[in-house]
Amino acid sequence: MSTQAPSLSTAFLQKLHAIVGDAGLVQDEQLKQSHDIDWLGKWKGLSSAVVRPANTAEVAAVMRLCHETRTPVVTQGGNTGMSGGATPDDSGAQLVLCTTRLTRVRDVDPLNNTMTVEAGVLLAHAQRAADEVNRYFPLSLGSEGSCTIGGNLATNAGGIAVLRYGNTRDLVLGVEVVLPNGKIWNGLRALRKDNTGYSLRDLFIGSEGTLGVVTAAVLKIFPKPIARVSAWLGCDDMQGLLEVLSRVRNDCGDRLVAFEMLTEESLQLVLEHVTDVRRPLAGSHRYHALVELADTREGELGSLLETTLEAAMEDGLVRDAAIGANLTQRQAFWKVREGISQAQVRAGKAIKHDIALPISRLPQFVDDALAAVHQVKADARVINFGHMGDGNLHFNVLVPLDTPDAEFHPLIQRMNRAVHDLVSAAGGSISAEHGVGQLRRDELRHYKSETEFGLMLLVKQSIDPNQIMNPGKLI
Repeated sequence: MSTQAPSLSTAFLQKLHAIVGDAGLVQDEQLKQSHDIDWLGKWKGLSSAVVRPANTAEVAAVMRLCHETRTPVVTQGGNTGMSGGATPDDSGAQLVLCTTRLTRVRDVDPLNNTMTVEAGVLLAHAQRAADEVNRYFPLSLGSEGSCTIGGNLATNAGGIAVLRYGNTRDLVLGVEVVLPNGKIWNGLRALRKDNTGYSLRDLFIGSEGTLGVVTAAVLKIFPKPIARVSAWLGCDDMQGLLEVLSRVRNDCGDRLVAFEMLTEESLQLVLEHVTDVRRPLAGSHRYHALVELADTREGELGSLLETTLEAAMEDGLVRDAAIGANLTQRQAFWKVREGISQAQVRAGKAIKHDIALPISRLPQFVDDALAAVHQVKADARVINFGHMGDGNLHFNVLVPLDTPDAEFHPLIQRMNRAVHDLVSAAGGSISAEHGVGQLRRDELRHYKSETEFGLMLLVKQSIDPNQIMNPGKLI
């Protein structure tokens, strides 16, 4: 048996093994270490043990043991998070409970437009389960081939289709949760109307594993879109983009599923660091947008979007546009947009801001935030992109890869305060879709009102009085 963290007793380990068996207890030290570091390599910890229960009953038994021994628990899914919310600390005292063996699709009901899946189901597999019954599950992320439904719920993940379908919270009707004391709450209700008290479901979605372990969920599925069209726009300013967004919404209604924004600086970064991409338009523009429409029936989506954009061009709101009517063209557009994250990693160290604001306040915020960032560091490179249609910007500050940590870490704090003060003043959120985790925990405490944070603490203390669920994260 491999060497374990000093705080883990042999008796405790034996009890874990009795619950989950050989397949459920990770004893290979190298494999165990893969659970102790996030995929970005930013957060590293030391778990006391890693368990992979095979079903809800095993999760409950593990939690009862941890409750009795007051062993801290960090729930982990695909380990693809962006905020360090699924990484143990370095104390050697925290147990990692990995849900990746909870992989059953329990039910698919195309008449009720729902499916019930377990927490370890990959997002891509959930999408496929819906597709197999001619339905559509719209949550879509860059990590969908490796992230799990449980992790999506824990962080209330966003993605590229929030404009039309909402965040993860909006796609969930019911959940099954193992509480910190090992009790199971079966809230797997496939109902769209249920006025029977507090919405307990919503307590656990977005709670980042601090209140319990989500083991299954009832998800909404939708009629499958069969027609899609995309367009790439070039504009002079963000205010003009907002007007274009408003017009597309008015003309196209709920056919509009995505309205993504990126600056020329962001596009140039992708062209520099990602292979097999090309500039979508002939010239450069201060702002770019990727617009996508979808419908459940074949129709004139292309002409509808083209008519709207032609009018916007005549009015000077759009300088240039290209329609992607076929799959190859649409994929080329999306490869550029999705290449930004990869390009940032290659280009430098990023101070990331995953923020949300009322859409109408975005132009003024961007002007103010650019000035604030350059006041902190005059030569800072700002990579500003995001889901403009739902008000979510990734307003990131990029510094050279060789920037010493002694200079970089203090800069993070100063940049965060400069940007987040403006976000707060505009009535925005400092965490839009990636979760709080370790990354923004202290910032959350700074910006939440005493009353709101106090309510969060009351909920936490009531459900998890021993404070064993994901300590050091979110709250």
